[in-house]
Amino acid sequence: MDRLTAADVFVTIAARGSLTGAADALGMSRPMVTRYLAEMENWAGARLLHRTTRRVSLTPAGEEALARCRQMLDVAATMPSTLAASDEQPRGLLRIACSQSLAEAVLAAAVAAYLRRHPQVAIDLHIGARAVNLVEERIDLAIRITNDIDPNLIARPFAQCASVVCASPEWVAEHGAPRTAEDLALHNCLTYSYFGKSLWEFERKVGRKRERIAVPVSGNLSANETQVLLAAAAQGAGIAMQPLYAAAPLIADGRLVALLPDCVPQALGVHGIYASRKQMSTALRTLIDFLALWFADPAHWVPDVPAPARRKVGSLQAARVSPLSSP
Repeated sequence: MDRLTAADVFVTIAARGSLTGAADALGMSRPMVTRYLAEMENWAGARLLHRTTRRVSLTPAGEEALARCRQMLDVAATMPSTLAASDEQPRGLLRIACSQSLAEAVLAAAVAAYLRRHPQVAIDLHIGARAVNLVEERIDLAIRITNDIDPNLIARPFAQCASVVCASPEWVAEHGAPRTAEDLALHNCLTYSYFGKSLWEFERKVGRKRERIAVPVSGNLSANETQVLLAAAAQGAGIAMQPLYAAAPLIADGRLVALLPDCVPQALGVHGIYASRKQMSTALRTLIDFLALWFADPAHWVPDVPAPARRKVGSLQAARVSPLSSP
């Protein structure tokens, strides 16, 4: 049997969660899907799926096989079109989803630069904090700051996003600064409402070793958009953990102060998320490549910080995982 087709069937089973769903998506009969899966397991020499009456799940061997099948399908999808696409000009509409803070701080300028280079492309930005369904909402590319990537989607690493714990000088003067990460549990912390229970994760140096800690935090204000929490922290509402790119200008001009210099908040990956590499348009392919280079440039992350104040921000970046290196 055709191994490429078998790989496609196996990847579709993993994405749909059932053999019936894969059969519907591929326009195959259920027995044919079962046959291709049997051949895949025969070639792998291992059982690839746990089967129940309602759903299937991957075995450890299946996880490994899934990654290899995706690589094989990616190569197969790109090889025939490489030469044909080399002379094709990017054109058409792209729908991009991104959070408001990242869109304002980094993405808007990147999109403007890309459109100047490729004027036949149009971009429709969808701004919001929630994770969108790419297929249902017809989103070509979602830019997310997360370490939790759906295995059924494709993620292109763009950068890492460092964070900083901060508060206004007035808040610190009135309530005192936390001396350790554990002290945050005793302070009013501004939290992100999409998390049921907020755990702020850190890494700190203990002797010659580094340890990771998670501190449960709470407070009297939560929001589903980081910019609201940033503005509230600058107004003295409490302590916030913010992306360094968003907090840097306020720290540089003294409206916020960075706390806990010995604790590094967990860095989050910045990814470009899309559904499939199959039949990817030239516009989307060139945009993803363009954004990967744009996000890798340190100058694009805190462009509004005056040059003299960059030293202050630079010291924060040096103490943390850089938001500019690939995860």
